[in-house]
Amino acid sequence: MSADYFLDITADVCPLTFVRTKLRVERMAPGETLEVRLNDGEPLENVPRSLIELGHSIVGPEPENPSASGKTYRLWVTKS
Repeated sequence: MSADYFLDITADVCPLTFVRTKLRVERMAPGETLEVRLNDGEPLENVPRSLIELGHSIVGPEPENPSASGKTYRLWVTKS
């Protein structure tokens, strides 16, 4: 899937993972898409759920490498 913007939040911890994602989405125009790279665990649980609660469309998450331990995922957010 193609995206207008990319954000890597793998170095961040909750709640900063959602805060950074939300701030980036707020600067986007409706209909634009953001690709987010995030880690398994709290970010994978909280970021998509919170974005859906704000009314944005989500595709994913999809694992970057399904066979790796310490999985990293990709998530696409389209601003509503």
